[in-house]
Amino acid sequence: MPTMKQNPRPAPKPAGKPGGYVKFSDKLTQSLNDIERMIQDHKDMIDAIQEVALELTGAIGTLHTLTVKYAGKANQILDALLPIVKNLPIIPKNVTALLVEMEKYTQNIIDTSARTAKTISDVHGGLQTGDVSKLKGHAGDLKTVTNTLTAILPKA
Repeated sequence: MPTMKQNPRPAPKPAGKPGGYVKFSDKLTQSLNDIERMIQDHKDMIDAIQEVALELTGAIGTLHTLTVKYAGKANQILDALLPIVKNLPIIPKNVTALLVEMEKYTQNIIDTSARTAKTISDVHGGLQTGDVSKLKGHAGDLKTVTNTLTAILPKA
């Protein structure tokens, strides 16, 4: 029986020639070069966003410290004042209700202060060191901080 001579596979032709192919490594290298170029093109913007974020977390941290300090003082005053006000018939009920509501808000700020301080510290540290793991997951925590503060604001 005659044997059929097997034709070996033709050798790949270099890219750019008819029948050639593009190497994956060349494609990936070009993609990485494109990404590097985009990062370099936007480096100033990326760095500016990081600096603004650092300043914002610093400002939020200072505002938080101030808020907790005065919430603590207000809460102490309200804790002493509310039992007296509730027993005085000359104090209008709406004023008593307002004081009770204020005490609830100040207590909420005090109760959440440790968690809020840790979130602010973690975000600030992550921004300083470029540690993404410190930033991940804190978007929800920051939203909680925002909601806590927003709840205190008077309704417009």
